[in-house]
Amino acid sequence: MRRLMVIAAFALIAGCATQAPGPNGTRHIGDWKSQQTQIEALDAWTLMGKVALSAPDTHQSANLDWTQAGTHYRMLLTGPFGAGRTTLDGEPGNVSLSNSEGTFSAPSPEALMQSRLGWSLPVSALDHWVKAEPAPHSDSNIERDELGFPKTLEQDGWTITYSKWTNVDSLWLPGRISMIQGELRVVMIVTKWQPEAGK
Repeated sequence: MRRLMVIAAFALIAGCATQAPGPNGTRHIGDWKSQQTQIEALDAWTLMGKVALSAPDTHQSANLDWTQAGTHYRMLLTGPFGAGRTTLDGEPGNVSLSNSEGTFSAPSPEALMQSRLGWSLPVSALDHWVKAEPAPHSDSNIERDELGFPKTLEQDGWTITYSKWTNVDSLWLPGRISMIQGELRVVMIVTKWQPEAGK
């Protein structure tokens, strides 16, 4: 049964890949380097997609609606992944999680998710990883593909793999991201990227 649940969850995510924003043109050598300053400065966006999580005791998928404005973020998860509907809202040092059981707060999103959901995602680094760049708080290692784009990123015990890209507002942004730490695996398929001016 567990194996069937894993297959079903990741089959759902794989199916969503066809809905992701299609590449607008073709990536070339030098494209990533030429946009790196813009990527580093990008700190506001709306992102929509699908997320699948696989761990020894849970295999779930959900819709993701993520709004980022500077250091403030709001992530809405709908579907089984968040027990119906879960909202994570916060900024450094102040995070709240709301679901059918109520609203809860903690200094960090990781501690809050672990205490309320029984598992945790590296939310504090995701605003960097989703742009294919390392978070500034710790050492990292990046492996690049033949065009110079990030292929894998290793940081904080996680291995992040970028396998699809989409061009939005003249920026190449990740369309499919896989994150693995031990027995925990998370796959994110972005169906809509909307970069915005800094807020």
